[in-house]
Amino acid sequence: MQIEILKSKIFRATVTETRPDYEGSITIDTELMKAVGLEKNEKVLVANFTSGERFETYAIPAPAGSRTICINGAATHLARVGHEVIIMSFCSLTKKEYKKHRPKIVHLGKDNRIISPRASHAEEAVRS
Repeated sequence: MQIEILKSKIFRATVTETRPDYEGSITIDTELMKAVGLEKNEKVLVANFTSGERFETYAIPAPAGSRTICINGAATHLARVGHEVIIMSFCSLTKKEYKKHRPKIVHLGKDNRIISPRASHAEEAVRS
């Protein structure tokens, strides 16, 4: 049996732009994607910390160092420039794989800069 587990999280990213006419997706700075192990076109759940809205889409890379978080397509109705979002990805693991798994999590500060990469406190508490 496999269970779905948090793989990665970018916490409190600030939306820098929106493109309603783009096909869809969320554009994320390549450095942020690498920091949490997100792949191009990987499915993500986006939780809008500002409004409470949630939506699923896929990640596409923005230039490294751009600090871009761009909401594209229909999802622009769910997030605006300046809103803070949480971007999460998940993976399916066996119980054995789960015991070794640690989600990659980064907290962002001003200008979408990483202020603290770390494993989830909740994950650590459950495992001990």
